[in-house]
Amino acid sequence: MSEKTDRQKVVVVGAGPVGALAALYAAGRGDDVEIYELRSDLRDPSTTPLNFTKSINLALSERGINSMRHTQCEGLIEAVLGETIPMHGRMIHGRRQSGELYQESQEYDVHGRFIRAVDRAGLNKRLLDYLGRMPNVTFHFNNKLTGADFNKDVAWFEKRSSTPENDHAQNPTQQNTGKKHQDRASEISVPFDILIGADGAHSSTRYHMMKFARVNYQQEYIDTLWCEFLIPPDATTGSFAISPNHLHIWPGKSFMFIAIPSLDKSFTCTLFAPSTRFADLAASPDSLLPFFQHNFPGVCPELISPDDLHRQFLENPHLPLISIKCTPYHYHSSVVILGDAAHAMVPFYGQGMNAGLEDVRVLFDFLDRHGVYDPSLRDNMPREEARANALLEYTMQRTPDASTINGLALRNYEEMRSSVVSPLYRLRKWVEERVNKYIPSLGWRTQYSRVSFENERYSDVEKAVQRQGRILMGVLGLGLVGLGSMGGWWWSRLKQAIPPETLAARWLHGRL
Repeated sequence: MSEKTDRQKVVVVGAGPVGALAALYAAGRGDDVEIYELRSDLRDPSTTPLNFTKSINLALSERGINSMRHTQCEGLIEAVLGETIPMHGRMIHGRRQSGELYQESQEYDVHGRFIRAVDRAGLNKRLLDYLGRMPNVTFHFNNKLTGADFNKDVAWFEKRSSTPENDHAQNPTQQNTGKKHQDRASEISVPFDILIGADGAHSSTRYHMMKFARVNYQQEYIDTLWCEFLIPPDATTGSFAISPNHLHIWPGKSFMFIAIPSLDKSFTCTLFAPSTRFADLAASPDSLLPFFQHNFPGVCPELISPDDLHRQFLENPHLPLISIKCTPYHYHSSVVILGDAAHAMVPFYGQGMNAGLEDVRVLFDFLDRHGVYDPSLRDNMPREEARANALLEYTMQRTPDASTINGLALRNYEEMRSSVVSPLYRLRKWVEERVNKYIPSLGWRTQYSRVSFENERYSDVEKAVQRQGRILMGVLGLGLVGLGSMGGWWWSRLKQAIPPETLAARWLHGRL
């Protein structure tokens, strides 16, 4: 089909940020793009988000920004960044032994670079608005992927009611409530050249692809739940109650509370804690306030009233955190999965969305490189074969990178809830930043800077940081040996300097 029209038909499943960006890349290259989304139009305020929270604030960093920049959509990146709030570092909160509250800023980067707080829904709407202006893009909301034949390049979608039904907050579905007891909704078949699955951690695309590709799949729920809270604007000034240019952390060793600024001057907050802790608090609501006052000093009643704290804990869902790894990400030339569908990760590095957006850029880099959009680069190879080669190379490169950031995100939870107050953590961060600032030719950067402010492959980041760690430990080891040698030399000189008949000399020789 595409060889006759010289235009591919691209079906994108999922209209979230990753799916919308993939559609922008494809449409910008002249493809005919059809977007199928389970929910209603996400720009409609009445559309219920799948996680059933009012707002999700995310960290937007260089990888995500760079990927949107490469769409070459005029004004897009300026519009997106105009609706973000710079966060220059972490603000660590706690209480001293004297009982005094304190907050300590830990800057993200010695060169002043920063990440940005962004509202997920706002970013999503902005991307969809740009897609809506493109004549070669069509939307199909309230459509569920029910099947696919990736050998014949056809998918089936079920048109559903626009009225959502919630079966459970932790396992949301949308069903045809208007005709609940009638025949199933109508189903349509949709041919395509390539189907891009960006439909989240519980991906239907991945499920159907696994019937064709031999996919290795690993899923893990970590023993941590999360619940969302809200810090309102200051009642007196109407402004932010705490610094808007930081990601605020109340570390608690086995749990933590964080706050991210919003454009309306509130803070979207999240409690992360083991499931047993949530169960204990739910069974004994009166223990919630003492728990917060002991572990997260300065939150309640200073920033959230006790009544609001109890109400939000009881009303907002307590949701799980899932980590998913799989490979391959594609099947022949027909289908590829991106974002959480391929590598869902816990949120502790702020890279979930950024990695998904970067997936899009990397995928289309390979499609371009293999001549999918330029016949002169194919050496008379059919477009389908060029596309298959591009998808294969995409899987080969992206799998180790996604696995790396997945692991880093899991490990960063310990850093955020515990290590940020460790003297050893702060010493290493200080040393690495000083080396980076004063001897830049060494190429020495912190892991966080490499991940959040650069576009280096995640797997290369991990290798570089491990190499830096070995060098740093070697230098510290030599330093300790040197101190020991200097101490021994000083001790021997001291012995020689004291007359042997003195009491002090006899004491020194006895100590040795």
